[in-house]
Amino acid sequence: MIRICSTEDVPKGTVISADVDGTPIALVHGEDGEFYAAYDECSHAAVALSEGEVEGCSLECWLHGSRFDLRTGEPTGLPATEPVPVYPVEVRDGDIYVSLTPSNGVTR
Repeated sequence: MIRICSTEDVPKGTVISADVDGTPIALVHGEDGEFYAAYDECSHAAVALSEGEVEGCSLECWLHGSRFDLRTGEPTGLPATEPVPVYPVEVRDGDIYVSLTPSNGVTR
């Protein structure tokens, strides 16, 4: 697990971009209060998901409107049809840690 930032750096309903050992990560504070990490690139078009909108437990790509479930990485809205990698997140003592081993088995 690699420390990304403090929980205070990611207000509920927002997303930030982080580079973790060369891997672009979209770190999301879901509207459910949980933290999620996904590969920071839409599987439909090579644009940063961290520039998109958080809706509940999903992240919407700003370019074409593809949506991804942050728990599974699965697309929940077209035009994307391929999942994105999602990563385990752990919160310890107010800090957010991410593992770079995808929890859904999807690699990029």
